[in-house]
Formats: sequence, C-alpha cells, structure tokens
Amino acid sequence: MTQLHITALQEQQEGHFPVMLPEVLESLNPRDGGVYLDGTFGGGGYSRALLQAANCTVHAIDRDPDAIARGQHLVEEFSGRLHLHQGTFSAMEKLAGHAAPFDGIVLDLGVSSFQLDQGERGFSFRHDGFLDMRMSADGMSAADIVNQESEKVLADILYHYGEERRSRRVARAIVDERQRGPITTTNQLADIIRKAVPKERPNFDPATRSFQALRIAVNDELGELERTLETAPNLLKTGGIFTVVTFHSLEDRMTKRAMARLAGRVAGPSRHTPLSMQRAGKPDYELQYTRPRNPSEDEISLNPRSRSARLRALRRLSVSGMPS
Repeated sequence: MTQLHITALQEQQEGHFPVMLPEVLESLNPRDGGVYLDGTFGGGGYSRALLQAANCTVHAIDRDPDAIARGQHLVEEFSGRLHLHQGTFSAMEKLAGHAAPFDGIVLDLGVSSFQLDQGERGFSFRHDGFLDMRMSADGMSAADIVNQESEKVLADILYHYGEERRSRRVARAIVDERQRGPITTTNQLADIIRKAVPKERPNFDPATRSFQALRIAVNDELGELERTLETAPNLLKTGGIFTVVTFHSLEDRMTKRAMARLAGRVAGPSRHTPLSMQRAGKPDYELQYTRPRNPSEDEISLNPRSRSARLRALRRLSVSGMPS
C-alpha cells in the first residue's frame, strides 16, 4: 500500500469520508512545491490530504460560508499553505486565478456530509427541517420553487434534473397540496412525493430523485459545472491534472463529453461547422483514464454514499498545440 493510500484511509477512518480520496490523490500525484486548487472544499478532506501528502500549496473554494468558517483551523494548521476563497467554483479564475497555472484541480460534485446531516439546511428527507437546499444564503430556496413555480416548470425540473419518470404526477401532487397551505419542510415534501410515486425497490426512497432535482435547480449545479468545464482546463500548467468526481448521470455525461472534446476524442466537425470552431493539430489535453474510475468495495462499505461516484481526469499536454 502506498503512502497516498495510507493517508486516504486514515482520513476516511477519522469519519471525514472525502469520496474516492485514494483515487483522487493517485490522479493528482501531489508533489513538493506544487500548487493545487480544491474547487469544492466542503469538509476539507481533499485539501488536508493534499497538504499532508506533499509540501505544496492549496487554494480552496466553497460557496457555503459555514464551510469556510469550519476550514479556518486548517488554515492555521497549515500556515501559509492553505488559502480559502468563498464563492462558486465556476468563478475559480476570478477567485484564485492569481495563483495559476495549477499542477492540479479537483472537484467533488456531491453534497457535503455536513450539509446532508444538518436538518435545518433542508438538503435531505432523512432529517426534518426548512425546505432550503441553498449551498449559499443567496437566491431562491427549494420552498420558493415548490410553492411558486407552475406545475409545468416543476415537472420539467423533476424530469430533467432528477430523471424522475413520474415527474408530472409528482408536480400535480405538489400543486394540489400547496393549495391547502404552503409546503415548507422536508418531511412535508417527502410525504407528498411518497404518496405520488410507488416504491420501486428496497432501500430506495421514492423522494430521492425529486430532492436531487430541486437541489440541482436551487444551486444551478449543471450551469456551474458547464462553466467550470470550460474554465478549469485553461488554468492548468503543462502536465497539470483536472480531476472531477461526479455522483449522477447528468454530471458524468457532461464531464465525459467535455473532456473527450478537449482530448480530441470526438467525431470530426461537420463541413457546416464554422472554421473558427474547428480544432486543428494535436489536442492540448489527453484523458488520464479512458474509462471512469469507481470507488472500491472497501470504501462503499465504509461510506455507502460513495456508491454512485465516478472519477474522470484530464491531463494538459501543451498550450495551443505547442509543447512547453
């Protein structure tokens, strides 16, 4: 077992559960003097592991002010090597671009355990609380969407973001219920969904897909990812690695397609494609893995939430086709 895997297992055994940490460390291969960007700081698991694995510098971003506050003890512990920035990871160039180019960038697109386990944040139907779901304090909450959007908009959100096949039935049930009074708690919403959607299989709550869809809509998660897939690769130095851990098929498809395009693994352009959009010469990037990596069975047994995780990674070869 390598020192990277030992560090990762120690982190997981302490209860932090940064998902696929051994694989993330192996992908990034942190080195002394390197500069890394953790775009989803959360509980600080990736940042801490990077800082422990090498005498490097880490810039970390999180839109949740609570995560930034929790991370201050790590700033003190790794004095001068960890720098925290509050904001969305799609704004990484604005927030941390002064530290670029980076040796590695990592994103963990899952909701942090801290957010899931705090009932008052409203992310999970397993804890009753206000139907919030905002990763920051800004914008519409899930309660706003559930109580204000039309039946059609609700059905579209549930179908496109949650891949809920019974989205129209759920949307109709929500609209019917809110006529009796506002829907304000996670338990209220989960009960409405469970009555509208039959249970498919053991250990799978019928409310899962709808809660996922609302969380994605509230936080514009797919828009955030789309913008970041355009920005992050440009912030890498030659040889730098961009690693993304996804948790559902929508994110994984977006990541797969963006990385494949950058690595030149897409069909040739149509003759109708404008010349300005056609890439010439060798690609500036390559896929680090041809297929996504999955969590180990040991990790899944320790942290069942990791079961759906997939890791993809992209390596920068050169800038504009010119090796450096």
